[in-house]
Amino acid sequence: MRPQAALLLSIAHVCIAGAQVKTASQIAVTSGSRLTVPGGEIWYRVTGGGSGTPVILLHGGPGNASVYLKSLEALSTERAVVRYDQLGAGYSDAVHDTSLFNIRHFVEELELLRRHLAVERVHLYGHSWGATLALEYYRAYPEHVTSLTLASETLDLPAFSANVRSLFESMPDSMSRAVRLRMAGAPYDSTAYQAAMRSFRGHFTRSPVAVEADSLTRLSNPEIAAYMMGTNPFTPAGTLRNYDATAFLSQVKVPVLFVVGEFDVAGPDIVRRHASLTPGARFVVIPNAGHHIQWDNASATQDAVRSFLRTADSRR
Repeated sequence: MRPQAALLLSIAHVCIAGAQVKTASQIAVTSGSRLTVPGGEIWYRVTGGGSGTPVILLHGGPGNASVYLKSLEALSTERAVVRYDQLGAGYSDAVHDTSLFNIRHFVEELELLRRHLAVERVHLYGHSWGATLALEYYRAYPEHVTSLTLASETLDLPAFSANVRSLFESMPDSMSRAVRLRMAGAPYDSTAYQAAMRSFRGHFTRSPVAVEADSLTRLSNPEIAAYMMGTNPFTPAGTLRNYDATAFLSQVKVPVLFVVGEFDVAGPDIVRRHASLTPGARFVVIPNAGHHIQWDNASATQDAVRSFLRTADSRR
């Protein structure tokens, strides 16, 4: 972290350290507010309330926006639901400083949001890269986490990339051959390659919500994804290319839900294995869904998460 960023973070911590801790029902509902963090301002929204422990939604990417997680605000009948855009994308400030594109920054950004909301403990719902962020936040601040929902997670990027390659290899010969050529540097305009990509889309989403998909495209920042994940969909080359949290899973001491789509690019078998390595974890497959389970089968996703959060609250 840059010295000036660290200074800003320290100042922010001091400014809010004395804030009174609120109960879940006291979090102010807002259709859109902003919070200053190192590097700019982030946008957040709070819906609902109730006696349940609040849940914070962490979007994927990195560099995406949270708009595609809107359906999970249905959980707000029992608890406050906090949805926010990580710095650099969505309705948060656009940034181009690559020193901010790292796990530590996004963890501290989330911690500033929790402190700003003045809640002692939260549930974290992390989707894709957001699951990585959720787990890393728990690693840094376990005392503030009631549970983790790791949805369509990418906690082992080398395994994730290998699964992507295997999905393409399982396609008809002409498509898989075109993909191998593309990996070797062939142009994107191959008819067979484009057909392969259309077929592959089903592993990402089978029933996209059009208006949210349009907003996601408009509000995302590919610069962050390129820096942290790389630009090659088959072989990550960014700063996270070797990220693998598998060894840490046995140390998680809070309830964990692993949820994955039936056709998810994240690989149900990979996610099932991660669940088996996590003490007491619950594992759920969402039927008829790709990576975007919140779009493809919103009701099943909400039911699984709602049931898990209720159970996690009762254990407390």
